[in-house]
Amino acid sequence: MKYTQYFLHTHERPDRQNIRLEWIERVVLQPEHEVIQADGRIKRWKQIPEAENKYLRVILFDDGETVHNAFFDRSFRGGKI
Repeated sequence: MKYTQYFLHTHERPDRQNIRLEWIERVVLQPEHEVIQADGRIKRWKQIPEAENKYLRVILFDDGETVHNAFFDRSFRGGKI
């Protein structure tokens, strides 16, 4: 998996350090929901049981493998944004 410099920088923030890279890979490979933005970036979500069942949103570049951002999405409710 590839990561942007933006992701690597934001992943160091205290509120994001607890997001495991294996969870991000899980979202990328087995998303529960996906939306393709007008600019081609891909948003994928998956519920993470190990993180109190929170939904992790991963933003990918249009190549489908470069992670640009990842965070727990408090507004996502299993297919409803």
